[in-house]
Amino acid sequence: MNSHKILNDPVYGFITIPSELIFAIIDHPYFQRLRRIKQLGLTDFIYPGALHTRFHHALGAMHLMSITLDNLRNKGHEISNEEYEASLIAILLHDIGHGPFSHALEFSLLKDIHHEKLSLLIIEALNQEFNNKLELAIKIFTGRYERKFFHQLVSSQLDIDRLDYLQRDCFFTGVSEGTIGADRIIKMMNIKDDALVIEEKGIYSIENFLSARRLMYWQVYLHKTTVSAEKMLINLISRAKEVQQSGVNLNGTDELIHLLKYDYTVEDFQNSRELLNIFTQLDDFDIWGAVKLWKSNSDFVLKSISNMFLTRNLFKIDLVSKPFEKAHLDEMKRKTIERLNIPEEYLPYFFSFGSISNNAYVAKDSILIYTKKGEVIDVAQAADLPNIKAMSKIVKKYYACRAKKI
Repeated sequence: MNSHKILNDPVYGFITIPSELIFAIIDHPYFQRLRRIKQLGLTDFIYPGALHTRFHHALGAMHLMSITLDNLRNKGHEISNEEYEASLIAILLHDIGHGPFSHALEFSLLKDIHHEKLSLLIIEALNQEFNNKLELAIKIFTGRYERKFFHQLVSSQLDIDRLDYLQRDCFFTGVSEGTIGADRIIKMMNIKDDALVIEEKGIYSIENFLSARRLMYWQVYLHKTTVSAEKMLINLISRAKEVQQSGVNLNGTDELIHLLKYDYTVEDFQNSRELLNIFTQLDDFDIWGAVKLWKSNSDFVLKSISNMFLTRNLFKIDLVSKPFEKAHLDEMKRKTIERLNIPEEYLPYFFSFGSISNNAYVAKDSILIYTKKGEVIDVAQAADLPNIKAMSKIVKKYYACRAKKI
């Protein structure tokens, strides 16, 4: 019997795997692949400890989900064993569609295919393998289950996903300012009219949660050096696709070369289990292996950016609060071409610009507070929380990054 296996997690301590089905899912190659995908992509270039994986995060989220459901049961809400297990499976598999380096290559290696779409396709494939035992988990994951609060626990502005990744990312980066009181937030969770609510006495924990999330975005997830490194990686993969599709055979794993060679759509993945299997064999190691192979490639761009990665010669980046003037961008482009002594056609691979945005709280997807008077109100409407109203404002910054030297 493999049920009730115990794992030791650095953030929570001992985590119990509560059922045979969940153990079998964790043991499946699709899930084991998450061991080889870092949670924070290239952030370890800035925070050396940020080496934790999607595997860690998925197990941690499952653990927090079990604590949350136990708490709701203790408050008198009826949750069947089937709903309990399905909720754990839904949160366990919520990120299974992530590709190498998590978000960094979501729209370059694959064109406009969001990881959530791939997650659903993979969960449906697992459902077939496990004799349709994941049907309820799929309904919860997609929001089609009649008890809507289960989906809110998996995906909302105060979901279990966020509670785990904020704690875990703080732990591994060492950015203690992003610490949240997840235990208290979970204790304050309740259900009112089939909606997830937070009891009024937990309102300051929510304010801290939103403040911490906003801080973590600027200090970790959207750290300017992380943005710079991700743009380098995107440019590298874009060039690799161009080279491969021009008829030149690059070195790399079969799975990576296959995805470089063709531009697949969501429909292609829906119609081909073989293609899904190819994707689910791809991880960070495919990319790093290719980088080490491409550092000697005859293509100037591939060779240059690969060597830059291996020596941490990252793009210089400027991050400002107002859009760059066209004249300023043109001047930076001109200087980049001169400094690197490259033809103008290579510039897009060594110079990138655009914008990033941070919105800690989106008012249209409310976090609801259950007051002592029995009312349910949006957290931003709470009279003594002006900070949350400010957090609902989307803050946008503009970047321009370029190679310093080759």
